[in-house]
Amino acid sequence: MLSRWTGGELVRLQCYEGIDASQAVYEWDYSRQLLHLRALEASRREIDEDELYSQRFLVKRPLLRAIAHDGDVPPVLLIDEVDRADDEFEAFLLEILSDWSISVPELGVMRAGTPPIAILTSNRTRDVHDALKRRCLYHWISHHDFERELAILRVRAPEVPDALAREVAAAVESLRSIDLYKPPGVAETIDWAQALATLGSSTLDERAVETTLGTILKYREDQERARARGLDELVREAVARGA
Repeated sequence: MLSRWTGGELVRLQCYEGIDASQAVYEWDYSRQLLHLRALEASRREIDEDELYSQRFLVKRPLLRAIAHDGDVPPVLLIDEVDRADDEFEAFLLEILSDWSISVPELGVMRAGTPPIAILTSNRTRDVHDALKRRCLYHWISHHDFERELAILRVRAPEVPDALAREVAAAVESLRSIDLYKPPGVAETIDWAQALATLGSSTLDERAVETTLGTILKYREDQERARARGLDELVREAVARGA
């Protein structure tokens, strides 16, 4: 949405455990370099190391693409799920976000003429360091309400009967009111509605909920909490709310 509004390119960096600079910043295209070396040897030309380590063989990963962009409109850099990366990568990322420059030993320092618009997301699987948070404007995105969840469900899973979609959205809203270890997100809502529709359900009932509970709740403890609360009560509330 932001990239469409500004007209800048959307550059996405998906963080994960073990991510390092070669996946996030740059790497050299060794296979092309090797082919180039063989071509030089076949033509008996002198090998120039500077030619081997030139922009021609540089593979720009998301961070370098965002910094070394061309044009007047800055890109939108989405650093997704930063909490999944380890502490070392977070410290490395902090350094880049501080001065928007990257050092490539063979080419020198590359700096952003116009810094990209950076968006960082976190699911709070671990605490992000205060030094990184100090450089951000913090915004908490809460779960969608019933109407918004239903609207998303209708767009993303149009094959789900409307009555079932309403009851699923209502049931998810009710489940989120329980003290769950991992409250279901909108992705789980869509999966659950699609699973129920695939099984031929046109409305919620206790048996269908029990059969598909692992689609919406991913932890055994959360399933036990939902059962202790009463799946029959969950269904009654959902049917009433969705009516």
